[in-house]
Amino acid sequence: MRRKHLEAVEFLSHCAPDNCEVGIILGTGLGGLVRDIDISNSVEYSQIPNFPVSTVESHSGKLIFGKLSGKNIVAMQGRFHYYEGYSMSQVTFPVHVMKELGVKYLIASNACGALNHQFRKTDLMILTSHINLLFDTPLKKLPVNFVDGSRFYSKRLIDLAEKTAIENCISIQKGSYVPVQGPNLETSAEYRMIRRFGGDTVGMSTIPEVTVANNLGIECLGLSIITDEGFPDTLKVAALKDILHAASIAEPKLTLLIRNLVKKLD
Repeated sequence: MRRKHLEAVEFLSHCAPDNCEVGIILGTGLGGLVRDIDISNSVEYSQIPNFPVSTVESHSGKLIFGKLSGKNIVAMQGRFHYYEGYSMSQVTFPVHVMKELGVKYLIASNACGALNHQFRKTDLMILTSHINLLFDTPLKKLPVNFVDGSRFYSKRLIDLAEKTAIENCISIQKGSYVPVQGPNLETSAEYRMIRRFGGDTVGMSTIPEVTVANNLGIECLGLSIITDEGFPDTLKVAALKDILHAASIAEPKLTLLIRNLVKKLD
């Protein structure tokens, strides 16, 4: 598999900066950060050898190179999901490519549903932990470093993100994220179960990428936009247009947070 990673890196070598310090994964409805990037190159996923192609509406499918707050970055404008039929190796392929390009920090964002009654639609959340209900791992065919699960999300980056939010008057939550396979949303009983397990939010992504990044020694930060509310007793149908609308409201806050956070990375 590493041969395939290196083929992709070789193809990208003509357009990637000498050292991409920061990798960013932009989730559902969160591609607006690209407007703040001083873009040097943009490459369609379909052009990159061995790279998967995003099949989900609202995921553009471009790898963006450039500068953000003075740092060389590579950003995924659109990610891959397990429910699209991709293997865990394919879902996490871009993280291996990022590592080969020199990425030291990964900021992985997503859209998710609230389970904690203190959270509301359009809130931002910093991931402090997760419960993996994907029932699969991308590490099965990789050299495993047995990363301590309590260190999946960098305490240093969590503190830095929280400090940055306060400095920029951004209200932010912290909590545990629970990924499920999807693509269907959960039943009322499933929402109750996940909440009792300790989940504050539920989604369908992020954990495979973070797992591989940790295994590769990349420092990780997870950020969520809450786009719907999974409260069983007041449950409403979550239409994609409503999810994207909520994301569009919260996205400027996330963009501001990431832009100022990246400035502080060293």
